Amino acid sequence: MNKTRVTVRCRDCSLATAHESLRDARVALNDHESTTGHRVDWTIESVDPGVSQAGADAGVCGRPECANEDSPLVDPAPPESDS
Repeated sequence: MNKTRVTVRCRDCSLATAHESLRDARVALNDHESTTGHRVDWTIESVDPGVSQAGADAGVCGRPECANEDSPLVDPAPPESDS
């Protein structure tokens, strides 16, 4: 997987598009749903290696006990509260 590839398909018409970013795919999905009222699905076929690594470092569920503590993306200290 060298880059992101996301397919957007409509259940109610022939819309089928491919996108190279999650953002672009989400915009296409939202635009089609909001203008037509159709039900749209997306399939993430591949993601950029950096996105994949960030997901792996965060852990599948995002809970602290699932995270890769050696990752520079993980901040082990919770933010300080002002209250």
